[in-house]
This record gives sequence, C-alpha cells and structure tokens, in this order.
Amino acid sequence: RRLFETLLAGEWISRHENLAIIGPTGIGKSWLACAIGHKACRDNRSVLYTRLPRLIDELTLAKGDGRIAARMKSLARVDLLILDDWGLQPLDGNARHHLLEILEDRYGQRSTLVTSQLPVARWHQTINDPTYADAILDRLVHNAHRLELEGESMRRPATQTAA
Repeated sequence: RRLFETLLAGEWISRHENLAIIGPTGIGKSWLACAIGHKACRDNRSVLYTRLPRLIDELTLAKGDGRIAARMKSLARVDLLILDDWGLQPLDGNARHHLLEILEDRYGQRSTLVTSQLPVARWHQTINDPTYADAILDRLVHNAHRLELEGESMRRPATQTAA
C-alpha cells in the first residue's frame, strides 16, 4: 500500500524511472496502471496507454506506409508510456527491434510502465533473442520499480454460499 502511494506521487516519473506491475490475470494490473496514468495526467504529465501487442501491430503498419519515424518520435516524447500486456506472446524480429528503439529513446529521458502476467525472470525468453533481450531488459528493468501482485482474479464471480 505504501509503495503504491509513493508511485502515485509520481516522483519516479520525474526521475525518469520505470515501473513493472506483475501478477496473474484479472488481479487489477491494468486498472492500477491506468490509475497511475490518470494521476500523472492530473499532474500535467503526458501519458499514453496502449496494449503492447496493439502497439507492435501499429508500428508494423507505420513502417509499411512511411509513418514509423513520426510515430517513434511521438512515443519518445510522452512523459509516461504505459505498455499493457507485456509478454503475452513471443516477440518476432520487427517487434524486438521496435521495442528496443522505443526503450532506447526513452531511457533516462522518460518513464515507461509495463504490466505483465509473467515474472521478470521469464521476460528474457519471451523476447526470444538473447542479444535483444539483454539490451531491452537492461533499458527497462535496470531502473524499474516492481509491484508484484498476488491473489485471485477480480473478474471471477463471487461464489454464493447457501444459507
């Protein structure tokens, strides 16, 4: 609770640090990430929320139609970039490259928040290339706070007990 209050205060964003919110499906990772993003907006910071798989698809299309440079520049400028659903599927070559470029542009300049169902120890294999994995994780995890959640899915209906 105290860590979450500290994260809401936003000093980590001012220091250009990152945040990883990790836990099982349905526990509230995305909700917490959005709450932090909303608070950052109220503090006059620019925030972009996107699901990582959707962003990768968008960047692939942007590369094809010549908008990639402008899109990457806009991703580099936002104060807090929230990448939801990190590690849902292994990354292909284009995804790895785009992700490394995003994190390289942001490292030490802006903050990135990721949510993931996977523990950090499994992120390396999800990136699916040891050289890229080392580079990506060095820029993302090196200065990241970690909020590791446990519990049951909030989406499951509460079981009713018979009287």
